[in-house]
Amino acid sequence: MSPRSCPVDRRGRVSSLHLATDINDRWFWWPYVDRNTDLIWEKFTEHAQLTLLAVGIGILIALPLSLLATRFRWLYPTSIAVGAVLYTIPSIALIAFLIPITGLSTTTVVIPLASYTILILVRNFVTGLDGVSPEVKEAARGMGYPPLRQTVRVELPLALPVFFAGIRIATVTIIGLVPIAAIIGKGGFGALMNAGFQRGFRTPITVGIVLTVAFAVTADLVILLIQRLVTPWTRREAT
Repeated sequence: MSPRSCPVDRRGRVSSLHLATDINDRWFWWPYVDRNTDLIWEKFTEHAQLTLLAVGIGILIALPLSLLATRFRWLYPTSIAVGAVLYTIPSIALIAFLIPITGLSTTTVVIPLASYTILILVRNFVTGLDGVSPEVKEAARGMGYPPLRQTVRVELPLALPVFFAGIRIATVTIIGLVPIAAIIGKGGFGALMNAGFQRGFRTPITVGIVLTVAFAVTADLVILLIQRLVTPWTRREAT
């Protein structure tokens, strides 16, 4: 029995019910979505977790690195060069390299994804910190702020809009890269696309693509909303 003449159940297995060839060839068939809502939600959760882990780890690495780079300027080009090298390595190659070390685990996926955020985040974080007015820094020092307090209370808040711009770019980038992890069964919506390709059934491919794009757009808007909430002074300046 050919997979092209059979439906696909919620786990991507071919069932015993015949499915017309024209349904397999359609780019969207609603009954698939209706019957697999649990699977789709499961893959969304996986996609979101991988994205949050990768971006979160990227921020934890990039922020202290950026703070150091603003104090020791030689560190900035070095960080950018390393980030650029990591960014150019194909994700499949990184995953294949890590499999013998970390196995078919979430770690194998998160390490390459987090590495792709370093270049984006460091560049934006340093740009944001450098954009703080020297007069503001001088005023903070005149008020007796020690370096650490000046950074936390003055420089970081003023750099937040540029920080968020980098986080938005990194998040959307990672959401688009997560599906490649389907090659080891960890790809979120990529697993739907992979099942569709393997079974010759187009609807899962369409669902995976559309939901990945929708997730990226929604995440971008949510981060933008958070930015507006935590930086109310930017709205007043715009007004």
